[in-house]
Amino acid sequence: MAVINIDEAKKNVQQVGFLDVDIDARLDLFKEIERLKKEKNAIILAHYYQEADIQDVADYIGDSLGLAQQAEKTTADIIVFAGVHFMAETAKILNPGKKVLLPDLKAGCSLSDSAPPPLFKKFKDEHPDHLVISYINCSAGIKALSDIICTSSNARQIVESLPEDQKIIFAPDKNLGAYINKKTGRNMVLWNGACMVHEIFSREKITRLKVRHPNAKVIAHPECEDVVLQLADFIGSTTQLLKFTEKDEGKEFIVATETGILHQMQKNSPHKIFIPAPPDNSCACNDCPHMKLNTLEKLYLCMEYESPELTMDEDLRIAALKPIRRMLEISASLGL
Repeated sequence: MAVINIDEAKKNVQQVGFLDVDIDARLDLFKEIERLKKEKNAIILAHYYQEADIQDVADYIGDSLGLAQQAEKTTADIIVFAGVHFMAETAKILNPGKKVLLPDLKAGCSLSDSAPPPLFKKFKDEHPDHLVISYINCSAGIKALSDIICTSSNARQIVESLPEDQKIIFAPDKNLGAYINKKTGRNMVLWNGACMVHEIFSREKITRLKVRHPNAKVIAHPECEDVVLQLADFIGSTTQLLKFTEKDEGKEFIVATETGILHQMQKNSPHKIFIPAPPDNSCACNDCPHMKLNTLEKLYLCMEYESPELTMDEDLRIAALKPIRRMLEISASLGL
């Protein structure tokens, strides 16, 4: 049951995760959000895995690399991050003087949670001669323990930019790390973390889908397990998957990543068919429960009342900034 008093809702926001207040059902939330963007000089950055309505009101939609680049260069006073917690943290790390809002503070990430900073520090200390490359899907605490951050768009290029004899720890995603090892011939030490969405795709069910759709191409995110990647006609980041479906002559695609991306794929290629790859459970598609905690209503409320706001200890922010800067510099030098 929502509360009416906004002050009470703000007091409860850390516990509840969002502003639990009623909204007038007559409001046109799309118009209201556009009004708030102009009045407050706010920008909405949304990940491809957000629900369709949020993607449609966003100023920029992208994957982790694109979102970080947009957060770095924005001139907005307020950044509204429609994604998960670590993404909003990255925006705050890059913009200490700006207000960063997240519609639901409890929009976490199973991959990020799989790498607790105290345990990772012990792991790092056991490999003192290793450089740490961490996938951006991690907490600020892990970023602060890293030398370079990467995304699925630039991981391979960043690894290949280092000397071949450089010893590397790759965290937190073991599947992405294994894929990069395979592509580069490296032998990076991998932290044992994974994304719940990409871990549970079913090789058997995808194979059966291929039988029913013999002309469909399988496209997959490198966070998937190797048994799924072996079925793929194309492997890439969310943005790379989207671009592939736009340029490829194929008419049907089985998509092995979170289903939110299908909205943009269908918008950009309305004449093509996109089939979500099924997980190894009773569901027909694979949604990230954390990404889907954000709703249009929560987005409107956080902009209207500027809460929940993401804040960060300054020492932690500075430590986490260094490896992000290295990623952005390497990406820029490689034209990514």
